[in-house]
Amino acid sequence: MTAIRINLLPHRQLKRERQTRQFYGLAGAVAALAVVAIVGAHLYIAGEQDRQTRRNEFLRQEINGLDKKLADIKTLKEKLQALLARKKAVESLQTDRTVPVHMLDELARRLPEGLYLRALKVTDKTVSIQGYAQSSALVSTYMRNLEDSAWFENPVLVEVKAATLNNTRSNDFSLTVSVSDPNATPGKGAP
Repeated sequence: MTAIRINLLPHRQLKRERQTRQFYGLAGAVAALAVVAIVGAHLYIAGEQDRQTRRNEFLRQEINGLDKKLADIKTLKEKLQALLARKKAVESLQTDRTVPVHMLDELARRLPEGLYLRALKVTDKTVSIQGYAQSSALVSTYMRNLEDSAWFENPVLVEVKAATLNNTRSNDFSLTVSVSDPNATPGKGAP
């Protein structure tokens, strides 16, 4: 016969204690794993924020550098415009420097005998002429002569009035004439 063995130990209580220890062990492991996950996520997010902050700072520095370059470009464009304006002024002076000589020469060449000039006033592209003539027909001849010139166009008589010059009866006249483009090809009787 076999002996019957009876376990008198409180097996249910031991089983419960074992299960409780397992539960607390697993709960501690899960809690530790959660803490590690939270700390890891926090470190990852902080690292990403630092990286983004560095990128933002780099972009800010690059933008500031580009702003300085744009300001330099704007300054250079302004200098270029000033230089182009100077160049244009010099070219204009080069092309227009002979205009007064030609204009005075034409005024003298077109002058009929018996007509005397006493004042010339040049404003922009208009010449105001004042003088004395022995007759009003000489004034109209002078206007036709100026019209035939390549350097003048549109003579307009302002006034003619009787005057006495050196005890001689004469006509005091005033007229305006436009100066034509000096770069135009002379064709109507220019020398």
